[in-house]
Amino acid sequence: MAKSIMVLGTGSSVGKSIITTGLCRVLNQDGYEVAPFKSQNMALNSFITEQGDEMGRAQVVQAEAAGKKAHVNMNPILLKPSTDKKSQVILKGKVFKNMSAVEYHEYKSELKDMVKSVYDDLASENDVIVLEGAGSPAEINLRENDLVNMGMAELSDSPVVIVGDIDRGGVFASLYGTIMLLTEEERKRVKGVIINKFRGDVEILKPGIKMLEDLIHLPVLGVVPYTHLQIEDEDSLAERFYNRTQSEGQIKIEVLYLPHVSNFTDFNVFETQPDVQLRYVMRGESIGDPDILIIPGSKNTIEDLIYLRNSGLEEQIIRLSKKNKYIVGICGGYQILGESLEDPYHTESAIPSTNGLGLLATTTVFEQEKTTTQIEGVLEAEIPGRLAELSASTIKGYEIHMGQTKLKEGAKPFLTICKKLNETVAISDGAINLAGNVFGTYIHGIFDDIQFTRNFLNIIRREKGLDDVESQVKDFEAFKDNEYNKLAEVLKASLDMDKIYEIIGVK
Repeated sequence: MAKSIMVLGTGSSVGKSIITTGLCRVLNQDGYEVAPFKSQNMALNSFITEQGDEMGRAQVVQAEAAGKKAHVNMNPILLKPSTDKKSQVILKGKVFKNMSAVEYHEYKSELKDMVKSVYDDLASENDVIVLEGAGSPAEINLRENDLVNMGMAELSDSPVVIVGDIDRGGVFASLYGTIMLLTEEERKRVKGVIINKFRGDVEILKPGIKMLEDLIHLPVLGVVPYTHLQIEDEDSLAERFYNRTQSEGQIKIEVLYLPHVSNFTDFNVFETQPDVQLRYVMRGESIGDPDILIIPGSKNTIEDLIYLRNSGLEEQIIRLSKKNKYIVGICGGYQILGESLEDPYHTESAIPSTNGLGLLATTTVFEQEKTTTQIEGVLEAEIPGRLAELSASTIKGYEIHMGQTKLKEGAKPFLTICKKLNETVAISDGAINLAGNVFGTYIHGIFDDIQFTRNFLNIIRREKGLDDVESQVKDFEAFKDNEYNKLAEVLKASLDMDKIYEIIGVK
């Protein structure tokens, strides 16, 4: 059975995911078979495995860092919020049901055996498991039936390190308070703490570190500097959305940050292109004058469409389309671009139907079964209008959607899916208008193909009178792999890795 270590935090967004990712890469570099594990993830960013199972993207990133293919055993419970009070509960990669917070809290006790079994299976295949918690282990109202923090540490018999975020202030108080709110038995599992996101001279911090260690009787295992790495964020709390515009770049891309936005990681690849200015249009903001406007995926498409309508963004989108700017919809965004959306089974919303933006001649009906699959595809042989030279481009990605969309006169299919979960098929996907400036697709990850993305961007450059450029990043997967190596070097330089290995129980 594998050794283990569990990374908990004083709260959300303190850096648990990134520390877990870095530890996975360090252990992988040192020759260990290592895998990540998070029993319960609450996020709208999800991924489809090779087996067609849905799991949180944070554990996919960690699996990549560990040198492993993502498997649903790394994240057996995924909660996808659909409203402020309800979430879609996904167990072992498949939709279980929609549940309120109270319903799920009462149901958690029935999931304990499943979580333990899945963890044991993963542990039997690896040398080390790096577990991640959620939120804070000091949520004392949620201690009963806990499956993701100290409850999981007990189930897996894992030693614990606790991460605190100094950038937001109050790190000493948050670390001390978290530990003091644990029970005596829980405190015995904690072997040290990590201070994350530090800016400045560590020498100034040392007196505080000594006082904290005297108070909690635990070592500070290191101070991790605030470092900019292009590694996916776990969830929508990430601060980078509020400061994500690159200072230079001839091509302007804006992404609408919907209230129920999902899979915003579809657009991280644009950050690797120096000629791109990427901006997320947050609540209360207006759309600028972008070359490309992207409507991303959504967990509650109809309500997000109504948000666009009520906020005045719908008018701005239509005005932009009339200026012949490129409008792109991914998954829920694709559905929003159509003429109508119907939800007869109330799969996503209490609203039975509504008109879409009418920029694509399509209709969408939300079904009761979710489509979850990896795909390979090829763009249609004759893409109309300005994007004609993208015709026959090959792409890869994955689908996660409840809606089924049909095309009407005035729209053409965007691509043909050739493979689903490695089975040969021939299925039309997406739609593009006859002018070629508005298109949508169900395929997440379509922009991760650098050549496809660069060709699209170069079309815009020529329309603006600029010369083509080549991407400095030739392979997005290789680029991400290098970022994991950079993260590992940061952790090795800032953490007491000898002590961490001793905590794990390996050399």
